[in-house]
Amino acid sequence: MISAKLRATAGAIRPLMDRNLADALDAQVRKQPRRAFSLGQLDRLFIHFGLIRGSSTPALHRKGLIAFAGDHGVLDELDGGGPEQTLREVRQFLRGGSAAQVLCRQSGIEPLLVNVGLAGEEEPGALNFPIAPGTMNMTRGAAMTEEQVNAALEIGLHLAGETAVRFDVVGLAQIGAGGDLAAAALISALSGRDAAETTLHPEGVSHFDYARSLHCVRSAVIRHQSESVSHFGSLRALGGLEIAAMAGFLLGAASRRLPVVIDGLAAGAAAAVARAMAPDALDAMIFSHRLPDAAHASLLKFLAVEPLLDLQISEAAGFGSVLGIQALELAVLLNLEIRDLTGTP
Repeated sequence: MISAKLRATAGAIRPLMDRNLADALDAQVRKQPRRAFSLGQLDRLFIHFGLIRGSSTPALHRKGLIAFAGDHGVLDELDGGGPEQTLREVRQFLRGGSAAQVLCRQSGIEPLLVNVGLAGEEEPGALNFPIAPGTMNMTRGAAMTEEQVNAALEIGLHLAGETAVRFDVVGLAQIGAGGDLAAAALISALSGRDAAETTLHPEGVSHFDYARSLHCVRSAVIRHQSESVSHFGSLRALGGLEIAAMAGFLLGAASRRLPVVIDGLAAGAAAAVARAMAPDALDAMIFSHRLPDAAHASLLKFLAVEPLLDLQISEAAGFGSVLGIQALELAVLLNLEIRDLTGTP
């Protein structure tokens, strides 16, 4: 059962739509010395950002990227990957070598990595809140205990409170081998879609290995059908510690009007969980990009959201989120800084 703190936070989230504010933001766009809405999605993004922040002239100076990391027991069913792969990704991120980190340095975005469920030793430079050394194998039992799920949700909720004081916008990302399998199973349970519609098939992965992934996801979803009657049960049985933490973070961010830019399938699964817990939490989310994979398109359709970018990007660990923050920064800049310099009435 979800904790009282999470239930109270979810219950307090309300729609962020404000007709008067929307009109003021619309007027801000239309008074620019250019054709109204000539910037297309950037203008609409500016209005969305202003609605989240509750301002017709929203500031965007303090930017962050938070990657939640955890390992997954389901990889026991597959060859390769596992904690060793996760460790490489974690170290690459922490040492500034990932593609997302390169863009963070260029754009003045502060990157943070939160360890809620890594199997190995704590890595220097990470924010360490270890709950367990990864999840259990969801094809053989529940991925997490009730206590672990609530602990992860509350860590995310706590971090959202701290982050809302520090940043004007935050990108959300996931690091952890097996996270996309947990996300696929979770999305299947929440949406009723078959594993073939929710499981990523990355370029270079053989049809045989993809079939094994499908089998893992289907087996886990079928095994936990009785628990999947509730979103909390689905998360406990099929999710990940980092996915639960991201869901808690999204609930906390929505309650504090902190915009969050969503990256990839696992973060999207966390968004689906947060929406299930508090439907209006989706108002505070901005989806960065569409992965070149039908499974991600299926998730976006299920959530009824349109991403900012469609650049055939499959790079993980927050790269799409950073691009989304850059697009948002452009949208704000172009709607607040352009002035009519012609001197004509």
